[in-house]
Parts: sequence; C-alpha cells; structure tokens
Amino acid sequence: MIKKIGVLTSGGDAPGMNAAVASVIKTAISKGIEPYIIRDGYKGLVNNWIEKVDINFAADIISKGGTVIGSARLPEFKEESVRQKAVANLKALKIEALVVIGGDGSYQGAEKLTKMGINCVGLPGTIDNDIVSSDYTIGFDTALNTVINALDQVRDTIQSHNRCIVVEIMGNGCGDLTLYAATGSGAEVFSTKENLLSEKEIIEQVKVLHDKNKRSVIVAVAEKIYDVNELAKKIEKQTGYETRATILGHIQRGGKPTAMDRYLAVKAGIFAVEELIAGKGGLYIGMSNNNLVARDIESTLNMPKVDKNEEYKKLREINKAV
Repeated sequence: MIKKIGVLTSGGDAPGMNAAVASVIKTAISKGIEPYIIRDGYKGLVNNWIEKVDINFAADIISKGGTVIGSARLPEFKEESVRQKAVANLKALKIEALVVIGGDGSYQGAEKLTKMGINCVGLPGTIDNDIVSSDYTIGFDTALNTVINALDQVRDTIQSHNRCIVVEIMGNGCGDLTLYAATGSGAEVFSTKENLLSEKEIIEQVKVLHDKNKRSVIVAVAEKIYDVNELAKKIEKQTGYETRATILGHIQRGGKPTAMDRYLAVKAGIFAVEELIAGKGGLYIGMSNNNLVARDIESTLNMPKVDKNEEYKKLREINKAV
C-alpha cells in the first residue's frame, strides 16, 4: 500500500478546487497515508515546492474560492528533461502518487508522469465545463451562478432604461457557461462557437424584439468571438435600442464555491485517493449520469463533444415567442 500522496492544482483556478484538495488530504489521513501539497502546480513539482500537511490545513480551506496552494502554467513540462526533475523530487520524498486538479492540459502532464512511474489521477477543475468526458466540472456551477446573478442585475438597469446590452461570458472555446446562463436568465439572444450567430443575425434578432416593443434585451455571447463594444455600437445604430456592452471577466472565476461544487469536489477527491490506493494511475475522475466514473486519461482527451444543437434550437424558439 502506498504511504504518501501529493496533490496539486494546475491551469486556471476554479471554485471548489480547495474543497477537492481538502478531500484528498482528509481521505489520505483516514487511510493512514501522509498527504503532501505541491504549490503552484507543475512548476512546484519542478522547483520542489512540496510540503507535508495535516488535518488542520484541510479544515480551513473547503469554503474558499480559488486555490490556496496556487496554480501556474508551465509549458516546459511537456519536455521530458523537465518532468524528470519533478519525478526526482517526488521520489526523494518517497511520494508515490499524485492527484492533479485541473483541465485537459493538466491531464496531459498527469498521463506523462504516470508513464514515468508516478501514478496520477486527475480531477476536473475548471469553470469552463470543457472536459467532455464529464457532465460537469468542479467550478462550473459556481461560475454559472455568478454569471446568472450578473445578468439578473444587468436586467434591472436595462429594463429601467429600455436598453439592450451585450454581455461577454468566459468559456475558453466552450459555450456551456453562455448557453446555461442564457437559459437561466432569459437572455433573448445568445451565441457561442458551437452554435454561432453572425453579427448580422444578432442584429436582426434584436431588431425583431425592438419592433415587438420588448423593453430590454440581453445579448449573451461567449468570449473570443466578437469585439463586444463594436457589436454594441452596430446594434444601437441598426435597431433603435440604446446599447451598451460589458465584459464580466475574472469575477466569473472567483467566489465561494456553491454547495454542488463542494459536493462534487469532495466526492471526487475521495474516489481519486481510493483509485490510487488500488494501484491505479493515468486515470481521470468524471461525472457521468450523476455517477462518478474513472476513465483512462488518453481516452478522455479524445472524446467527441456532446452535440447540444437541439438545446440551442429549442431555446431560440421560445425566445421568438416574446
């Protein structure tokens, strides 16, 4: 049986990461295993920023947003010579296994470390919900609630002034935050990379709503598609609505994790440690049909995205009924 387990967070921070870290630490201690944290992700592995922790460390972090052990991006980790330094540091401390909390890029590193003799299990920590092998990721629910709360507040002011507003939402190429937020907030027009509207189509849809005397219109768009300030100017010029633009930005990444994110994080952390104790590695823990599943990392990185076009279609249909 393994005697020491490490845990790190990698890539963008996400609410619930701390709950996952706490779960790994507490589960390890309950099984008689010494827990270690690695600060600042893979960079910490290479620089030997590795610390033994106890139950008191885990007790104080479950409700905090972000990641208290830090995260960093290290593109150089793809180089074997860099990874060898990390493996040497772990072996010097006799740490036999790692839990890696992050996104797809983090899992690639975990897979490579497993092949080098350090069993790794990955947990899905990202607000983007862009890990296709899991229904939901740790941090998505909190970010979604943050976005919907922002759209609700925006609605108050544009309803007061008979306006349209264009809101840019994070997602890094995945439209789930935008789609789910549009669904939950009643945003009348929405566009993502998976189901893209041209600027002309957006303007036409807003114009129809203006002609129906709709007092306020929210245009929710995923990031990295449009210049939202220029789009707002075009909407104002061609529809008759006074139009503003706002970019929610990094407020979407912060905040106390919701109950559901904490629940997922804790359950996944327990499962990850159990898999490592069983001698397994190169695995990713995901949520499928409301159950935790363990799949090999390589297969999860190549799974096709779920087609949500029908969901987009139905939501757009009810918006036309305004």
